[in-house]
Amino acid sequence: MPTLLDGKKIAGDIKSEISARVQQLKDKGLRAPNLAIIIVGDDGASHTYVNGKIAACKSVGFDFTLMHFASTISEAKLMKHVENLNEDEDIDGFIVQLPLPEHISVEKVTEAIRSEKDVDGFTNQNFGSIVSKNQLIMPATPWGVMELLRRYDVPTESRHCVIVGASRLVGAPLAMMMSEEGHATVTLCHKYTENLAYHTQNADILVSAVGKPDLITEDMVKEGAVVVDVGTTRVEDKSRKTGFRLSGDVNYDSVAPKCSFITPVPGGVGPMTIASLLMNTLKAYESQHSA
Repeated sequence: MPTLLDGKKIAGDIKSEISARVQQLKDKGLRAPNLAIIIVGDDGASHTYVNGKIAACKSVGFDFTLMHFASTISEAKLMKHVENLNEDEDIDGFIVQLPLPEHISVEKVTEAIRSEKDVDGFTNQNFGSIVSKNQLIMPATPWGVMELLRRYDVPTESRHCVIVGASRLVGAPLAMMMSEEGHATVTLCHKYTENLAYHTQNADILVSAVGKPDLITEDMVKEGAVVVDVGTTRVEDKSRKTGFRLSGDVNYDSVAPKCSFITPVPGGVGPMTIASLLMNTLKAYESQHSA
């Protein structure tokens, strides 16, 4: 049986480390880091994610500021709120929860965030710093994947890492991290890739970040592979009280017996993303206040 890459456990360890650091700050008479969250509209999944982030802030002793706007807010007004947070010295980092309404440009809003407060790591400056010796704030989910592998002593150097999904949020930055920090040989697959199984079958480390349930099946994974499932999709399940369950990209039951390491869904990469967000917020606080 494979070793479970328990993101919930590792995220708990990271939160304990952050909480200890926050207590040190308070013992010095300093304020706690403050994370601001902007959410636009009433998308149920987005509110669930935001509630999880607020709970995480509370668990480590962070202050938080929640700003909820109607889906009808204009792009100009939202940009003004972003500008205000950029200038607010009591806000150390902030995020704009995605998705945004169609009339608002995600790229325009993201690029308006000052890089030192961009705790999601989405701005071009932070994204580009991945390949720099002077790294800034790392994209939260890819950093969470790398940290999960590090804490389980999963070797990446000289390994063949195949990443399925080339999004700006996960796949693309993770490919750079695996190459730059992990010293892995990386294959980045996407929706235009032909014969996907040919690539995945050769992966020592296989990461899927597509959001398509059961995309990765047993025949697509080689014996002894490390499998990291970033995909999280709500699937209707009338047997659950919520009416849905979370499904990953990997058909866990069939794939797991072939793996050396594998992440569960939920409880794998998801908790690591939130832990990474907290770590980035602490880093932003310390870089701005030299605490």
